[in-house]
Amino acid sequence: MKQILFALCLAGTLQCTAQIQNENLKINQLQVIGSHNSYRHAIETDLYNLIQAKDTTRSLKGLQYTHIGITEQLNKGLRNLEIDVFADSKGGKYAHPKGLDIVKSQEAYDPKGLMNKPGFKVFHMPDIDFRTSCYTFEICLQELKKWSDANPDHVPVFITLEPKDGEANFFGTKPEDFTPEVFDALDKVIRKELGNSKLITPDMVRGKYSTLEEAVLHNNWPTLKKAKGRFLFLLDNNGAKRDLYALNHPSLKGRAVFINAEPGKPEAAALFRNNSTDPEIAELVKKGYIIRTRADSDTKEARANDYSHFEAAKNSGAQIITTDYYLPSTFFNSPYQIKYDDGTYARVNPVNGVK
Repeated sequence: MKQILFALCLAGTLQCTAQIQNENLKINQLQVIGSHNSYRHAIETDLYNLIQAKDTTRSLKGLQYTHIGITEQLNKGLRNLEIDVFADSKGGKYAHPKGLDIVKSQEAYDPKGLMNKPGFKVFHMPDIDFRTSCYTFEICLQELKKWSDANPDHVPVFITLEPKDGEANFFGTKPEDFTPEVFDALDKVIRKELGNSKLITPDMVRGKYSTLEEAVLHNNWPTLKKAKGRFLFLLDNNGAKRDLYALNHPSLKGRAVFINAEPGKPEAAALFRNNSTDPEIAELVKKGYIIRTRADSDTKEARANDYSHFEAAKNSGAQIITTDYYLPSTFFNSPYQIKYDDGTYARVNPVNGVK
């Protein structure tokens, strides 16, 4: 059996290390590498150049990255993805990016008319940074489900969800606001497309404990045996939208997604600490929380070939490390590439997983 598992690892089906085959490990005893804005394709070249020329006071260099498809990322071994979602209850709100009115594109946008249908849409910025590998959230989830069904023993995949709204941009496009009802709809889509058997939910972790945080502090995360083949969703917001999502759901009862609640709150379980040098991370990991941090941001580390934040992230024990560079850049000359020394993207956590 061990020989078979090893062969599967080498073939990329499980993308694992031998230690991760210990099914008694809790999921917070893993450490995985994933991608930031995983759906994103780069801005149209002509549009990028035009915007940069009109606003020379700000640099758009931080947006010079792109991604391979989500299934390709999962096949490569990444076990964290980030998906931005925009509400579009009537459909068509983002069907015609206004940036395409000022530059001509060589590539058709939404040739199947998917953006005209009601439902959550997936992209980075309205009218400007709109290229995506999956136009709708439903399509993203269906792709995840298809891949997971084909790889049923996969290490759990952590999905960061960023709900986006806010003020109108300079084109006049104002995203639809997230409300408790919109979040209800978001949960419904997740459960419909993936099914409860594919999810790690706050209810599952809370179990018999009175609050979610109490369960986490008693290490009640599921074992790898129970978590294989599943996805854990985490809301990337620390303000009003986070609070709206938790409203009337004490300890996230009945919710599909974890939130970025601070320690001491009943909902605290998975936290964002994007500065990987933060000394608090290791202590939070030891207490039982799951932490998301970053190896790089805004292309800075990649351009400088600087691995210091990645090394800090690995050593901190943060369970989720995101990067734009699991592959080297195609925009500038740098060998910068994030992966573990053995070439994989998931391992036993160095802080709380090694006895």
